[in-house]
Amino acid sequence: MTDESVNVEAAEEEFSAAAPPDVAATGAGETSFADAEAPPASELGFGQPEVDALTAERDKYLGLAQRAQADFDNYRKRMARENAAAADRGVAKLAKELLPALDHLELALKAAEGHEDVVKGFAMVAGEIQAALARVGIQAFSPKGEVFDPNEHEAMAQAPIEGVESGTVGEVYQSGYRINGAVLRPARVVVAA
Repeated sequence: MTDESVNVEAAEEEFSAAAPPDVAATGAGETSFADAEAPPASELGFGQPEVDALTAERDKYLGLAQRAQADFDNYRKRMARENAAAADRGVAKLAKELLPALDHLELALKAAEGHEDVVKGFAMVAGEIQAALARVGIQAFSPKGEVFDPNEHEAMAQAPIEGVESGTVGEVYQSGYRINGAVLRPARVVVAA
C-alpha cells in the first residue's frame, strides 16, 4: 500500500464517523434537535458568568419581541376601530345631506293628501330612501310621548298640551335619526308645559 491510499482510507473513516446517522436505518427520516443533548457549557469553554450573561441577553431580547408583538396586536385592533369609525363618519356625512330631502318628501306627502297617485309616488320614494338608510345603520325615531331628553331631542317650543304630562314630548316636528345607536340628528319636538 502506498502512503496515498492510506491517507484516503483514513479520510474515509473520518468522514463516515462525522456523517449524520443513516436515515434509512432510523426509519424516522428526520433527526430532531430536541432529541440531542446539548453539551454542558463548561465543555464548550463557557464559565457560569458567561452563561448567565447569555441567558440574561436572551431573556432581554425575548421580552422585547413579546412587547413588539403585543404592540403590533394593539395597533391592529386600534386601526380596525378607527377604520370602522371613519366609515361611520362617511355614512353620517352622506345621511346628513339626504335628510333634508327626506323631510321635504314627508311634507309633500302631507300636502298631497287627496291626490292618491301623487301620495303613492312620494311614499314609494320616501320608503326607498329610508330603506337605503336602514341598510347602512341609520334609523329614524319619533319620540312622541317620551320624556324630553336634550341629548336626543331638540325643543322647538314648550306649550301646554291637554292630556300630556309636563316635560313629555307632545308633538314631533321632525323625526330624529340614529346611526348605530348614536344620535345623528335630534328629533325636533314640542314639549308639554
